Amino acid sequence: MAAVAVADSSVAVDGPSAVAERLEAFGVEVLAEAVNRPVQLVNGGVYLRGLIEDGARKSLEPMVARLGGEADYESLQNFLAVSTWDPALVVKATAERVAPRIAVQAWVLDDTGFPKDGKHSPGVKRQYSGTLGKIGNCQIGVSVHAVGANGTVPLGWALYLPKEWCDDPERRRKAKIPDEIEFKTKPELGKELIERAGGWDIQRAPILGDEAYGENTQLRQELDDARFQYVFSIDKTASVFAPDTVFSLPERAGKTGRGRTRLRPDRKPEPVQELIARLAPEKLETVTFRDGADGKPVTSQFCFLRVRALKRWENGAEQEPREEWLICEWPENHETPLDYWISNLPADTPPEHLARLARMRWKIELDYKQLKGELGLDHYEGRSWLGWYHHTALVTAAHGFLTLERLNPKAQRPA
Repeated sequence: MAAVAVADSSVAVDGPSAVAERLEAFGVEVLAEAVNRPVQLVNGGVYLRGLIEDGARKSLEPMVARLGGEADYESLQNFLAVSTWDPALVVKATAERVAPRIAVQAWVLDDTGFPKDGKHSPGVKRQYSGTLGKIGNCQIGVSVHAVGANGTVPLGWALYLPKEWCDDPERRRKAKIPDEIEFKTKPELGKELIERAGGWDIQRAPILGDEAYGENTQLRQELDDARFQYVFSIDKTASVFAPDTVFSLPERAGKTGRGRTRLRPDRKPEPVQELIARLAPEKLETVTFRDGADGKPVTSQFCFLRVRALKRWENGAEQEPREEWLICEWPENHETPLDYWISNLPADTPPEHLARLARMRWKIELDYKQLKGELGLDHYEGRSWLGWYHHTALVTAAHGFLTLERLNPKAQRPA
């Protein structure tokens, strides 16, 4: 068994051979249920080694060159792009081993860009990418991650397929996109990932997400119906009903008019920016929401209001809209608030917990940094739909192994 030279220097090791043995055992554990042929198990272990070992590029050709005689290019290429093993089962097995070790505090729903040349990689087009900070030629992957006090672990990946791709049979054929794949928005893909992970043997936690997800009222309602909690960012222009809004049935039109059946609000909704400006000054409270890098508590001023949101309110509602938290951070000496969030956590949730969750989403950037910078999440150069899912699943497994290595007392590097 060859030794493993781990690329991540922050991982404490007790010797390359010991790491290699643990990696081999971990690979068998997370791949066993997903694969259906012995050669797939072998290739999966080899690919994991290639992702974890040092090397600037984690695409197939340079990985095979580094691994030497242990890797066969044609066999690995077939394993990635053609073999019908289930990548979701690899992500599930990884999550169920890692999540209990990291003290999960939240799940984060997000998306990230995969810059690409050309137009043949599945889902690629000129579109906005937060990774690029502009419109560029890229794929967009939607993902869900569990974040905790001791680390993170991805819970699922979905490749966003733009409408023009869905409607182009020739491009679909060349990229081997299954016939059953239809157009879905990023929030729809995210909801599917969340619901799938919700059935695994891992701890559920509040879902965090940016404005693209927070302002999707259908997504929030569906997550609430599925008994998921959430804390989503919203824009200052998003509209809600003030806390004292009354929803009631209007009187019938005349003595013989038909009775009204839809509840009407006694006022219009208003942008959260205006609502906060009107109500927050008397309701601001100083909240400690996390410990800083130096161990000192981090505090800020927040406002917490119970509001209701209803996207199509002009025609009334069949039932009174549910209450949600409107959370606003408005630090002292700032003329205007910094950020706004909306949440379905219970009405008796402590302010410190709401503020902590609202300010926790930044951890996802650390996850993407390691997944891309160290493990080659965005290095896959194939043009296969299935290959993208296989690659992201194996990167997830590599990431999970490194997380467990950091938490493994037997692997501690001497001080």
